[in-house]
Amino acid sequence: MSHTTKHKTKLLARVRRLKGQIEAVERALDTDAPCGEVLNLVASIRGAVGGLTAELIEDHIREHISNPDRDEDVARGEAAGELIDIIRTYLK
Repeated sequence: MSHTTKHKTKLLARVRRLKGQIEAVERALDTDAPCGEVLNLVASIRGAVGGLTAELIEDHIREHISNPDRDEDVARGEAAGELIDIIRTYLK
């Protein structure tokens, strides 16, 4: 079973929140909201997409490459853990 299937409910909830954020931008533009407000809304979407991307990449690494918590090859597990940390930092 794929990690996206195992975590389907959680991932769909994140996507639905993103959809709501995008709809908020649409409403803000429709009502001529100040540009600062629209930019803040867009920034929140960017952060949410980054968070979703980081979660998907982390799950992919843990499922298909190496799970740092269970890998018998300690060096590979440590490298996978480092990669996950780098991705989390980069996509913040």
